[in-house]
Amino acid sequence: MIEISSKENKYTYNVYHLAKAFFPEEEIAQKVDEKQEPLVKLNVDGGSSFCIRKEEINGTDIQERKRSVTRNFYLRLSEMTGRNLAWGMLTGVRPTKLAMQAMEKGLSEEEIVKYLTETYCISEQKASLGAKIARREKALLKKLDYEDGFSLYVGIPFCPSICSYCSFSSSPVSLWKERTDDYVDALCKEIQAIGKMAGAKRLNTVYIGGGTPTTLSALQLDRLLSTIQCCFSEKYLVEYTVEAGRPDSITEEKLKTIYQYPVTRISVNPQTMQQKTLNLVGRRHTVEEIKKSFYMAREIGFHNINMDLIAGLPGETQADMKDTLEQIKELSPDSLTVHALAIKRAAKFGQEKRKQKNGQEIESMVEKSARAAGEMGMEPYYLYRQKNIAGNFENVGYAKVDKAGIYNILIMEEKQTILAAGAGASTKLVLPRKKKLKNGKETNLIRIENVKSITEYIERIDEMIERKGEWLWH
Repeated sequence: MIEISSKENKYTYNVYHLAKAFFPEEEIAQKVDEKQEPLVKLNVDGGSSFCIRKEEINGTDIQERKRSVTRNFYLRLSEMTGRNLAWGMLTGVRPTKLAMQAMEKGLSEEEIVKYLTETYCISEQKASLGAKIARREKALLKKLDYEDGFSLYVGIPFCPSICSYCSFSSSPVSLWKERTDDYVDALCKEIQAIGKMAGAKRLNTVYIGGGTPTTLSALQLDRLLSTIQCCFSEKYLVEYTVEAGRPDSITEEKLKTIYQYPVTRISVNPQTMQQKTLNLVGRRHTVEEIKKSFYMAREIGFHNINMDLIAGLPGETQADMKDTLEQIKELSPDSLTVHALAIKRAAKFGQEKRKQKNGQEIESMVEKSARAAGEMGMEPYYLYRQKNIAGNFENVGYAKVDKAGIYNILIMEEKQTILAAGAGASTKLVLPRKKKLKNGKETNLIRIENVKSITEYIERIDEMIERKGEWLWH
């Protein structure tokens, strides 16, 4: 049991997540005590303790002082445990944003690595990875029009079954057979409204995700894709992705339907090529079905296919990961996204209180994946992290030349407005100037959330449309 007490609420988020990164299996109790003298106190039940006091903190404004508290807290935990974290004191999911900001100020890659290691205690290896990815991201994002352009996300909240590690708000499609048409009706209505609101703005990228978009029938997919085509000009379109996703939802008819439209990129996601693991996590398909779906997509004509893998799935060994990577190399996808397993409380694995693999195991799997991607002619092009990620590592996207997923970068770097349609979809408006909100904070990023409930989305679609209309480019 670990107890953390903070003098001010502004310190609680970072210190909690750092403590969780160092002690992933421990229960952590946290409170705010405005009367205490130290800014932060930590006690390990039956073990060590430490305090961070006001005189140890540097900086005059809130952000500087918050960063100083976080850094001191990290250094004390590192000293207590004798360990360093690969991403140092960072608790956020977008570490490359720091590298990107530094690059935009004119710093070289070498200067960025030095800045990240000295300021945030990031390992030199991860700082170098972040700097390299930021350089590639910056080059790819030049294809987008920040001022007059936007991107479109369309969410399909259905899956063939729910994977045991998944915490997304998706539902088994079998439970919604009677309402999938109603959902597509509402979705198309929202897309049509967005098309009218967008006016002369230029659509740069489209991403249809979920869930699993190919749980829709071929007719429903055709209706969705034709609605997008009718509502937006393709003149400025740089990328169009459809997550085909689960092999047990892919058919030749659906792939041919998708291919009729200007879709440039799809995903066929195995997560693992070990049948025992597929069975364990609730993916109701075989390894052979993965290969069959992949080759079918190639034969139809798709020349940019992504595949996703997860490092650290329960029961998997280093030999399993090696075998999975060998099978992926035989398929030779155009891009590969490697996720370190993050067990969330909302997922079945989280409810079962399954333990994460240790950091060294995950690190070895991640390194094997990076080498395999390099052997396939891929370079890392985007990176993000998740809370409760195994080994405190990261998710990295690798791609061959001209095969990177630009939308993936955009969702991390938040450089362009993303209009989102569907249950649980989150619109991000990037404003030209910072705006003062009702709570007094200033921001240039406004989020507009759709309701997560599928039933409520269908019934309240007019309200979802009205929410966007209040903000879009006003």
